[in-house]
Amino acid sequence: MEPDQGAAMGLYKYVTANTAKKILEGSIRFTQPGAFNDPFELLPQFIIDKDMKEHKRTFLFCVMSPRRKGLDKSHISVDEKLSSDIQARAMMSDFNNNIGILCLSRNEESLLMWAHYAGEYSGAVIEFDEGHEFFYGLNPVKYQKRRPAFKLTDFYESPVPIADLCVKSSVWSYEKEVRLIRSAVDLSDSGGRFNNHPVLTMDIPLDCIKSIYIGERMSVADQRDIWTKVKDTEIALSLAAVANWDYSFRYETIKYRGPLSGSPIITPRTAHIFKDEPG
Repeated sequence: MEPDQGAAMGLYKYVTANTAKKILEGSIRFTQPGAFNDPFELLPQFIIDKDMKEHKRTFLFCVMSPRRKGLDKSHISVDEKLSSDIQARAMMSDFNNNIGILCLSRNEESLLMWAHYAGEYSGAVIEFDEGHEFFYGLNPVKYQKRRPAFKLTDFYESPVPIADLCVKSSVWSYEKEVRLIRSAVDLSDSGGRFNNHPVLTMDIPLDCIKSIYIGERMSVADQRDIWTKVKDTEIALSLAAVANWDYSFRYETIKYRGPLSGSPIITPRTAHIFKDEPG
């Protein structure tokens, strides 16, 4: 890809063609933790003090605050009788009812993510403008070998950043994931269902989208739909075609970022998108 040279790192989302079209129509989904493909999401172990009589209590959480440092005790050996995830499972139930998470990536060209999240190369990668106010409160996922373990008492008294719990196994580290967490009261129920959870969405302004890279396997009909939605915006559009060398893509530019000036850029690899258009 051709990331903005003024930015240190990009912000990307791998999506199916239908999801790309919904985002271009101004709506993006925030997913409940229980609907993710990783069963360990936001599910740490808690270390309970020997003399603690009350194991269950209601915690207060903050969706915007950054992760606190130095709380993870997963490197310390603890008696199994004092380590439990029962409280974490109770919290998960609350999270599924009260928050949604938008998962994004710092990895601009992942073959695995194209396959897993972008419809096996029939979808798209969307590049966002991280500086846009829509992404206020963005937090990185922490990757490590051990499942996180926290002292239960560290979650008492003041609201806890949900970012504290955004820790995943190092096997997922290639995703370079960052997250935007929002309260369910700020999201809309679309009426649909995904993995037995309501589909929650938020309006997203098109001016926070920088570029779209459509997959080589995307149907011609979907490629044309996306072109129609992009051509009158300032969003750049390219086709991620399989390169003739190495395990990589070559990016066939269709439209540069900014208003369209004249005609789109047409190459032998992208001409099929425009063959029925006048002129």
